[in-house]
Order: sequence, then C-alpha cells, then structure tokens
Amino acid sequence: MTGLAADSVRDAGTDIPSGEELVARALALQPVLRERAKACVAGRDVPAESIADMQAAGFFKILQPKRWGGYEMHPNVFFEVQKTLARGCMSTGWMFGVLGCHPYELALFDNRAQVDVWGDDNSILMSSSYQPVGKVTRVEGGFRLSGHWGFSTGSVHCNWVLLGALVPPAEAGGAPDMRTFLVPRSDYRIDRDAWHVFGLQGTGSHDIIVDDVFVPEYRTHRAHEGFLCQNPGQKENDGALYSLPWAQVFIRSVSTSAFGGARAAVDAAMAIMQSRISTNTGKASKADPMLHAAIAAAHAQILEMELTLRTSFDDLMGYATRGEAIPMEKRALFGYNSSAVVRRLARLVDDMVQLLGGRAVYMTSDIIQPWLDLNAARAHVANDPNNRTTDVIGTMLGEAPGFNFL
Repeated sequence: MTGLAADSVRDAGTDIPSGEELVARALALQPVLRERAKACVAGRDVPAESIADMQAAGFFKILQPKRWGGYEMHPNVFFEVQKTLARGCMSTGWMFGVLGCHPYELALFDNRAQVDVWGDDNSILMSSSYQPVGKVTRVEGGFRLSGHWGFSTGSVHCNWVLLGALVPPAEAGGAPDMRTFLVPRSDYRIDRDAWHVFGLQGTGSHDIIVDDVFVPEYRTHRAHEGFLCQNPGQKENDGALYSLPWAQVFIRSVSTSAFGGARAAVDAAMAIMQSRISTNTGKASKADPMLHAAIAAAHAQILEMELTLRTSFDDLMGYATRGEAIPMEKRALFGYNSSAVVRRLARLVDDMVQLLGGRAVYMTSDIIQPWLDLNAARAHVANDPNNRTTDVIGTMLGEAPGFNFL
C-alpha cells in the first residue's frame, strides 16, 4: 500500500485529512501560487499570504507528531504536496519543503526543545542553515555559539532557526561532533541584503547572524544520532515515522520541488509548441520532431524519477514499520537517486528551451523561471550526485559509508 493510500485508510473517520485531501488542497492552491509567482520572485520571499494559506491547509502538520497537533503522515504525502505546490511556483514549493520537514527534525530533539518551540503555539515554524560554519565553545550546561550562515530559506516567516556547527572534541585528539543548534528569534538577526540570485529568488534564503549566544545542550541534535536513528525525541515520538534516518527526509525536501518546476516547464513548452511558427523558416513547432522528442523525454523521465523516489520511501517506511534496520546499501542508493533528480531535470528542461527559439528568450516566457529555478537548485550540496558515488560503490562492496548524510 502506497503512502497516500495508507494514510487514507489509517485516518478515515478522524479529524486528520487524508493524503488525497491534502494533495487536493495543494492542487486548489496551485493557480493562486502561479498568480503570485512574479511577486514572490520580485520580493525575494514567499508572500505572507501564501504562508497563511499553507498553514490553513494543514501542510506544515504533515510530518509533525500527532502529540503536537500534527498529522504524522507517510512522507510520500508530504512530497506529493510539495510537488503540487512547486508546479505553481517552484520557490514556494522549495520553501515549503524546507520549512515543512523541520517539524520532523524537531521531533528528534530532546522533548524539552519541542516544548520550547511548540509549547504555546504548535504552528510555529523554523528555518535552517546546516552549513557547519558556527564557532562553538563548550560551557556549563551547553554551548556558546557564534557565526554567519547563508541560505536560510523562509527565515523571515520563522521564530526559530536550526544551525549547523562542529563541536570541538572534549578531549585532545578526539573527533569534532557535528550538531544542529536550535536558536530562538531573539538570539539572531536576519540579513536580507545578501539573497540576490538568478533562480529560486522567491525562497527568501537570507543570511543568519548569531553573536555569542548560549544554547543549552538539550537544544542540540547530534548528526550521528540522526544517522543511527537513535534520537532523544524517539522516546516520546515513538511512531515508526520517526525511526527513519533524518537525512533521507531532508535530502528529498530539497530535490522534490524540482518535479513541480519541471512539470511547469513541460506545460509551458507544450503551450509554446501549439502556437509557435518560426519567422525565419516558416516551420511550426507543433510539427518539429526534435521538440516532440525533448518534451516526450521530459514527460516520461519525470514520471520515472517520481516513481523511483516514491517507491524508495514506501520501502523505507516498510522497514520502519517492521522495526528493522535499513540496509546501508539501500540508504546510499536512495540518497544517490534523490541527489541526481535536479541535474537530470535541469538538462531535460534545457533540451526543450533550446528548441523553442526566440519565444524562450524573453523573461515573460513561462518556461524561463522554472528553467532558472532548476539550474539554481543544482547548487545545493544534497543535489550533487558526485557526493554520493563513493558511498554507493562502497556499500555495494560491503564497506561502511564514509559520508554520514544518508
């Protein structure tokens, strides 16, 4: 049973919407996001109205624990909603993927951290930047943290931020400890002048600046706990969902919006093809076999990649439900599959763009923004398959993975 169908059965008769209902809500919001897309890009942030619409639709609750008012659903529901939103506006879909997966990570933190964030308002959102650039000093009860992080998507809409940093070893010769630090809005500032980019402009991925603040130990999440699926929060959040490797959820959150962007590009290519006649050759694009081939390849390979990643999470949830460890070979392969999506989709869209002539040159062309967004999305470290090849081959040979983000 797939993720959407499974959640429809499980939640029948409760006040939790089915997976199909959530996707339907996203589909209904899609044209609204499409209308707001230009303002989103121009403003370099997702409009507050779109955040409110997604909150009202319950989208940010999909991966949130039920004990905190969430839906605690199969991740495939979350990713299907993300793809649907991104078809209307890829910046909005990207932002939703990032902010919407953070309730999952907070569920892995010590319960005291969950209380700090959701104790008074379980709709509070968190942004992030996992770059390990923070300066950390050990002090009694926790750490002092300073640093300047980039790429904090959706930060202006959030009251907390999750920041990456390496904790120095407690003893000489020891290894540093990669952690995520949970920091309240009162302890950082947002630099909104740095986010000037050619694609995904509307994600509002601004800089975060922290100047020597105290972070208690319980507001940190250790990377190796997420890797081993042995997290403090699993004591209270003991559903199968929260026994998945955290990285598998996160890396999908930064590749999945590309499906929506690619579908929007196919939509645009089809519309141009129907009416374009070259002023130089007099030939109609709707009779161009090369353009037909490019559109057909994009359509077919989008479906292929979607099926692969959907099946992967059905497999992951199967292991989690049975209480079985997920083989490292599968974790490495699933990570690779996710990392390859954006670059593959960008190439497919590029193949269409170059066959649409002058109609695809103007910024007013509906294919240009998703094309730019897809090319910008390639820059994320989780969307570079070259970071995954060693682990794929190593685990095929029975060796331990060297890259812990699996």
